[in-house]
Order: sequence, then C-alpha cells, then structure tokens
Amino acid sequence: MTSQDLYRIRDFVPDFDAIAAEFAERSRKLAERAEVLADIRYGARGREVLDVILPACLKAGAPLHVFVHGGYWRSGEKENYRLVAAPVLAAGGVAAIVEYDLMPGQRLDVLVGQVRRSVLWLEKHAGDFGADPRKLTVSGHSAGAHLASFLAAAGPEETASPPLPSINGLLLVSGIYDLSEIPDSFLRDEARMTPAEAAAWSPLTSNQLPCLQRIIAFGAEETLPFHKQATALNAQLHAQGSASELLPVPDLNHMSVVLDLADPAGHLGGRVTNMISSL
Repeated sequence: MTSQDLYRIRDFVPDFDAIAAEFAERSRKLAERAEVLADIRYGARGREVLDVILPACLKAGAPLHVFVHGGYWRSGEKENYRLVAAPVLAAGGVAAIVEYDLMPGQRLDVLVGQVRRSVLWLEKHAGDFGADPRKLTVSGHSAGAHLASFLAAAGPEETASPPLPSINGLLLVSGIYDLSEIPDSFLRDEARMTPAEAAAWSPLTSNQLPCLQRIIAFGAEETLPFHKQATALNAQLHAQGSASELLPVPDLNHMSVVLDLADPAGHLGGRVTNMISSL
C-alpha cells in the first residue's frame, strides 16, 4: 500500500457525501412512481431479502435484471440503490435489488453464497413477477461487482461446482478483483477481511465460467487499483477465450458511475438497456 490508501474512495471524491445523498433521494423518488415489492425473502437470515421493481406497463415474459450494491462488504442498504432500476424499467424490464449480510458480522463466503442464492431464487420465481428467467442479466457496483462476479465463477478453493444461475449478461462496474491488499487497507477494522478470505475469493485467481456477455466497466477518474484490476480481469477472460469487454467511462469516479448506471441515457445505463432489450 502507498501512504495514501487508494481504496479509500472518500479521499478522492470531494462530493462523496452529496452523491451518496443523491443516491438515496433518487431512489426515494423512483419508489414513489414505480411499483416496489419490498423485502421479499429469499432466505431465513434477517438481511436475506430483495426488492422487485415493476415497470409501468408490464408484459408477460419481461427481462429480469438484478443489481448487487456495493459498500466494501461492510455497509450499504438496497433501499438507497433503487435508482439503478430506472434504465431497466425504461426498457420494460423487471428490476431486482438484492440484500446480503455485512462484514465483519459475517464472513465473505457467506456474502458470496447469499448473492448466489438470491439470484437463484429470482431465477426460480421470475414468473411470479411476470419475468422470463431465460432473460436474466446482472450488474453490480464496487464490492457488489466483486460478489456478482461469482455468479459466473468458482473460487480457487471451491472443490465442487457451486449451483449458479444461467445469466445472459454480466455488467461489473468498478469492481475489486484482487483482494490481497484489502486486509491491510483502511478497511482492516471495518470489514476485518482476513488474508485467507482474500485468497479464497479473489476473482483474478478464480475459475471464470462462461457467460454470454461480460462488460467490465470503471470510471476513468477512479484510482489506479480499479483501472489495473479491471484490465487484468478482462485480459484473463480473453486469454481463456471468454467473451469480455473492457469499458472505461470518461469523466466518472467511483461514486458518479452509479449515477450514470441509473441514467437510461448514460453510458452505463444505456448498456443496461441494450443488454436487456436484446434478449
């Protein structure tokens, strides 16, 4: 690590708190105008819940897009990320936002398992919401991108193939794909990730599995680890013959990429729309 912690986003985004407040406000406004089925349970634990958000004119067999929020594995509430449903709804899709436990109260393998189970649950129950499970796509931001990546990957210590959903597209935004520096970062007391967990759940040392479409995106104004790790994961996928696109988005930082993802006319919001409209 350098003397300046490149993972501490607040130090590099002067309007960090204002953007976080905008997440919450835009999420509240979207929930006022859309039909939100909140806190649907996919498991027995307290945070094993998800929100389903329906488009105004729902047609049977609609595509289903799932979002996994970030927060460096130790924070974040799905209610503050409902804004990312906007491009999905604009394309006539059903949006789902999943929740999971937080570190250090739970360990990283639990979080990976919860995200997997939540999407498997949605795949099984998609028809209950008018969606077609064969039209399933997923996006995630930051730690959410890390967790979402394991919907199409197996960790290096997973000896058996884990049950995974069938995903048509995966949009990973500003993810952390090499966790080796996290235990000694500013998160050491907040997440308490161990070196063993970092080794067991780093996408760059995991078995990446086939996915019809992977987009690995990051903001051009993000710190160096996000650039390097996205580039490395894209190169790894290409080396093994898997489809992957590296997408640096101009002028965006680790926080503003979420606003872009939530904008149907944004670089990333447009990619979500295109991804689900092509199914």
